[in-house]
Amino acid sequence: MKPISGAWFEFWHHSKIEGKYYNPALRSFTAAQWAAMVEDMHLIGMDTLAHTCSSLVYRDESESYAPVDVFSKADMACDQPMDVIMQTAEKLGMQVFLSAGFYGFWEDAEGNMASREVEKRAFRACEEMYAQYGKMSSFAGWYLPDETEAGPYFRPVFLDYVARYSAFFRGLDAKKPILIAPYGTNKIVGDDTFVRQLEQMDVDYIAYQDEVGVQKSTEFQTAEYYRSLKTAHDKAGRSKLWADIEMFDFEGQVYRSALLPASMERIEKQIEAVSPYVDKILCYEYPGMMARPASIAGYGYESAEKLYSDYQKFYLALKAKA
Repeated sequence: MKPISGAWFEFWHHSKIEGKYYNPALRSFTAAQWAAMVEDMHLIGMDTLAHTCSSLVYRDESESYAPVDVFSKADMACDQPMDVIMQTAEKLGMQVFLSAGFYGFWEDAEGNMASREVEKRAFRACEEMYAQYGKMSSFAGWYLPDETEAGPYFRPVFLDYVARYSAFFRGLDAKKPILIAPYGTNKIVGDDTFVRQLEQMDVDYIAYQDEVGVQKSTEFQTAEYYRSLKTAHDKAGRSKLWADIEMFDFEGQVYRSALLPASMERIEKQIEAVSPYVDKILCYEYPGMMARPASIAGYGYESAEKLYSDYQKFYLALKAKA
């Protein structure tokens, strides 16, 4: 089995309902706590971070978490948390994919993809982030967070969005890779039509969501999905197939209640299912779901510490076998 070698992170979870138990802690994190979070991730073998959103737009408010002037800076205890993340990752030899969103209302993914006004704000922000971080060794590339269902195929609005944004990113720096993480994995048809879409899409890494946390799939079904994806990627000449496993549960109704850490028992089955088919496993997400016991980067509840400890034992056992 492969370890989880990367994770998504954020400074504020976009759904206030889902982030109920950890958003307040993230808002109050100091620079030392953000640095400790990255260090704690490094201790369990994570070398890659993907930033969910560099800005966030609700219906009546907006804020930025990176040093950009598109929106007002978020009111956080740490003045520039993105600086801390990038500097700590650089010190530890880790890589960070910077987010190109959300520069329109976060729930309107397809509207954001099609909007040239949103695009204008996003490109301006990405230029500012590139000016700040582009020469750092920790800058891995870009993540496109506006997503649409991939099943049975990628939608035209998504393909056009990816083409426009990728062309912009290649213009900034042709060497920096682009990451997407589509959902709809259980509905994808890996036929010739899908293979042609893969051939034409100008991205470097596709980390398909396993959708176990949102209860669209089970840990017993996903092996077949990723086996089919591997076949399609091989036909398209795309060797970089990643997995995005969901290591959360909902406290109640899916999408309408707080996120909680899942059990390591379930997560181990998720890892086992995708490992034969993917090059790298990322998870959604580290903040709120994992916290090293005794670390200053905690959220005040034991379940996140338990998952960290349980995963650390799993990781060290894998490492010992390698």
